[in-house]
Amino acid sequence: MRANRNETDPVDWPGPANLPHNPEPYKIKMVEPIRLPSREERERVLAEAGFNVFNIPADKVFIDLLTDSGTGAMSEQQWARMMEGDESYAGSTSFHRLRRAVEQITGFPFMLPTHQGRAAENVLHSVLVGEGDVVPGNSHFDTTKAHIEYRSACAIDCTVDECFEPSVEAPFKGDVDLDKLAAVVDEHGRERIPFVLITVTNNTGGGQPVSLENVRDVAAFCRARGLKLFLDAARFAENAWFIQQRERGEAGRSVREIAREMFELADGATMSAKKDAIVNMGGLLMLRDEDLFHKCSSFNILFEGYLTYGGLSGRDMEAVAEGLYEGTGEDYLAARIGQVRRFGDSLTDAGIPIVRPPGGHAIYVDAKSFLPGMNQERFPAQAIVCELYLEGAIRGVEIGTVLADRDPETGNNRPPKLELVRLTIPRRVYTDNQLAYVKQVLVNLHSRSDMIRGLRFTYEPAILRHFHARFEWESSR
Repeated sequence: MRANRNETDPVDWPGPANLPHNPEPYKIKMVEPIRLPSREERERVLAEAGFNVFNIPADKVFIDLLTDSGTGAMSEQQWARMMEGDESYAGSTSFHRLRRAVEQITGFPFMLPTHQGRAAENVLHSVLVGEGDVVPGNSHFDTTKAHIEYRSACAIDCTVDECFEPSVEAPFKGDVDLDKLAAVVDEHGRERIPFVLITVTNNTGGGQPVSLENVRDVAAFCRARGLKLFLDAARFAENAWFIQQRERGEAGRSVREIAREMFELADGATMSAKKDAIVNMGGLLMLRDEDLFHKCSSFNILFEGYLTYGGLSGRDMEAVAEGLYEGTGEDYLAARIGQVRRFGDSLTDAGIPIVRPPGGHAIYVDAKSFLPGMNQERFPAQAIVCELYLEGAIRGVEIGTVLADRDPETGNNRPPKLELVRLTIPRRVYTDNQLAYVKQVLVNLHSRSDMIRGLRFTYEPAILRHFHARFEWESSR
């Protein structure tokens, strides 16, 4: 990274075109030791955790692919900026630098800092979402859906059908289906829809991107019907990179130009800065309407802190501001998404069923194909997650029936169309060699998949159960 670059200038990839892949645009300055626990230790740790890997101490994990949220490696420039953090309660210089970065990258005139993305959702939903409302979108993530359902409202999935066919090689499987969206509006009425949500990229749907054409079409749909459009923009930069690489007519534009148009089409956005801004903590609520900003401000003060720091210290805001520029750098994105693609392709070549094509931040193993004889009520994706830890001290995460929770009206499990194991790649953290180890562990598991048992609950929380539920193995396969 150049120490004194112009922050508004796009970063171009200058490398030769005949390389097999783009090398990382950084070198390693500091390392953190990791240890592979013994098989006996792994068995004890998993049992003590109630077969829920969220309960496993991090020092008992060898390769941690639980999440990319706050787990990336910050750059020397981010660490340097943190030393400049202004910890003034009101109107700090760090806040103003963050606001400038948000304006330059997104164009939104109003911004509230929060401690993470779900906090921004909480503030926004406190103003807009009420009992009986419906929020249509493309495969709402777990915390988003929980915020909606906590308010006795309903999240309705309007993702295109291609999303639910793991083996289909389509460029934009995260798109919103306009016909499904129109049906929701016709059935429930405009007055019951506080906003339409597009998640970029579509995390629950396999980390799949949304096309710029689709964002334009949804924005036009919303304008014609007087509906607000919001983005869940945690991985906006990765989504913009996919648009540049895959969408007709976009190859000549920079990632920042594409991202700016995505934001300009929306009325606002929530963002976990822990993903594409490559920080350990931070979130943003970005708005276009001043009246809505003032309404949200009261809740931001109530839940997070004063308007110019929210839930963040000045040094955190400095890191987020720098991370917004670095996270939209095209050399960085090419290397980051290229590593995920190579890992995914290596799994496909080894016969491991995954969601194709590989997404930008994670590889999603298709648990239905991995364990074809196991009913979703026996939690096959959670079973694979547990076996991954037992086999190689690898921590992944279930994106399936456990995460989907129970239907708040019937109390029944609601098995999703996709039953997935997410292997999430932290930014600037693991090498290809470490991911090759993960591949071999998966190959070992796949070779004895007929021996993997299902799970049942021993403790089940009422909401967001996947975070702290406890399980036990079924007695037989």
